[in-house]
Amino acid sequence: MIFASRGPKPEIGFADAINNDIVILSGEESCLIYDRSIGSNGLLWSELVSWWSDVTPGADAANLGARLQESLASDAERKLFATYFKAYRSVLGEVLPALLPQVYLHYDPAVVKTLRHRLPLPRQRMDFLLLLPGRQRIVLEVDGKHHFSENDHPSLKVYADMVSADRELRLAGYEVYRFGANELVGDRAEQRVTDFFEKLFRLHRVRL
Repeated sequence: MIFASRGPKPEIGFADAINNDIVILSGEESCLIYDRSIGSNGLLWSELVSWWSDVTPGADAANLGARLQESLASDAERKLFATYFKAYRSVLGEVLPALLPQVYLHYDPAVVKTLRHRLPLPRQRMDFLLLLPGRQRIVLEVDGKHHFSENDHPSLKVYADMVSADRELRLAGYEVYRFGANELVGDRAEQRVTDFFEKLFRLHRVRL
């Protein structure tokens, strides 16, 4: 799993197309690569911290949190990320699901460059991903104006591309939830975030 890029988009190719083994052709230094198996119980924050301490000797959960924050693209994303850990890290402890930022779903710039007349891939990465028990995959998107406009003008095409990509994700087994960036500013932002996660955890039987 490739996530938390703090630099250029990684170029991804296949090392073994039969086994779906991927390789990063460039940009690897700006990404994190989680290479452990993910079981039916999803991916927990404690498991991510354990992996991080193995690949980064001497690092701890605080170092990992700081590294993940470096990949966040907006104040709204930072607010959602910080509120999640503030609200649930002590409550859930070892069973806190990992909130993964900037997760790459599919991206192949070589194909885009070669097929110049085709549209770009509609969803190259997800703002946030949660892997919950029962193999439930939850995508969280934080929408700024670029999600529905082009050159600062409302665009039905941009919006259509976004909802089309959402449909494809849902058909592939992901749940998609969107926040408007304006929801994540102001005095009620934290309450909106915690209300959402409490309902989400109740729906997916994550006990608080």
